[in-house]
Amino acid sequence: MLNLLPGMSRNCEGMTRRHFLQAGSLMGISLPQLLADESARAAKAKAPTDVNCIFIWSVGGASHHDTFDPKPDAAASIRGEFGTIDTSVPGMQFSEVMPRFAKELGRFGVLRGWNPRNNGHGIADYYCMTGFRPNPSLIRPCHGSVISHHKGFKTTLPPFMQLGKDVNHVSNGGLPGFLGLEHGAFGLLNDPNAANFSVPDFVPPAGVDGKRVSLRSEMLALIDRLQRKTDRQPRAYDAIDKHYKAALDIITSPKTARAFDLNQEKPKLRDAYGRHTFGQRFLLARRLIESGVRFVTVTTGGWDHHGGIFKGLKSAVPPVDQALPQLLIDLEDRGMLKNTLVVWMSDFGRTPKINAAGGRDHWATAGFVVMAGAGVPGGSIVGKTSADGGVVADDEYFTEDVTRTIYAKLGISHDAIVKTPDGRPGRLVPPDAKLISQWM
Repeated sequence: MLNLLPGMSRNCEGMTRRHFLQAGSLMGISLPQLLADESARAAKAKAPTDVNCIFIWSVGGASHHDTFDPKPDAAASIRGEFGTIDTSVPGMQFSEVMPRFAKELGRFGVLRGWNPRNNGHGIADYYCMTGFRPNPSLIRPCHGSVISHHKGFKTTLPPFMQLGKDVNHVSNGGLPGFLGLEHGAFGLLNDPNAANFSVPDFVPPAGVDGKRVSLRSEMLALIDRLQRKTDRQPRAYDAIDKHYKAALDIITSPKTARAFDLNQEKPKLRDAYGRHTFGQRFLLARRLIESGVRFVTVTTGGWDHHGGIFKGLKSAVPPVDQALPQLLIDLEDRGMLKNTLVVWMSDFGRTPKINAAGGRDHWATAGFVVMAGAGVPGGSIVGKTSADGGVVADDEYFTEDVTRTIYAKLGISHDAIVKTPDGRPGRLVPPDAKLISQWM
């Protein structure tokens, strides 16, 4: 199904998924109002670049030790069960469970010098998706909402979409904040790997053909004309009419149906991404960007390994190891990588020492960020951690620096300010954030 604010998933802190607000029928009043607000704001926005973004969010806190920053010379209690493999960049090694990442390192960069400065679920979702620490008095918009606000619609498809439910909203992460609900993510919870995959909210329901949609449109128009006779603001009705038409365009446009039709892809390419939920979400993300969506968040859960981490990662890592490098290859083959930024983040890192349950706990001072496309130099390893992977030892960057770099790639100024509903100026980038210079 399609919903406006996808729920959150369960993690070690006992958070349960909550449904905030389901997106109503695209024939209803909510979407036309969304379109009206979107169009008005987009008309005023400046878009110095036309770079899009695919943002991968892995809920739970992926271990840097057992992926991109192994410590083969450390004690077994730190090193863990996995061995290391050489990458395509001489002298650089990854964990043995990441063979494709190792082979394709020339296509992306890894920030080993990321200091998350946070080890709490929920807080991480907010901090990593806004660059600010949570403040209940001022809920700031996530990256996708900022892009929606600044750049608006490119086609009939929403500018900001989320694939999957795994964003923790407990601290308001992943939400549009003071930009308003119209800039929230359109969330697609359906599994694109399912045999009967469809997007019912973007197509007329069964038995409702194009003729019936047209008849319903005419009925709405008649009601509007009757109301207009006693209304003193005909211009407002004209504006609503225009956005009702845009809403109808979304559900009747052949482009919408094509964007979600994965069967149009060659089976060999679908196999290359992986015939699993994660792989097909990546493929769908590429198709959505190709069809005019500006910002796609792809979510995954299952990274909070307090126990049995090595068994857990043997299940969690391979789908990503297959799909993410394939996404970069596919984007580059299509000439899209130069104007598509791809970012992979997780809550934080994991503890250097393996605990008694054979897992690693939350760790606030070291982790990893992967970035590719939009001019990010492939093969770049930025920063390094200490011998035990516990702290950043060189080229340290913080979460707000990642946010500023993302916005710089997407054409959002570091000093961009938006007026909040109560008239206050709301910054989009923390004033002390710096660019990751090695990736600019």
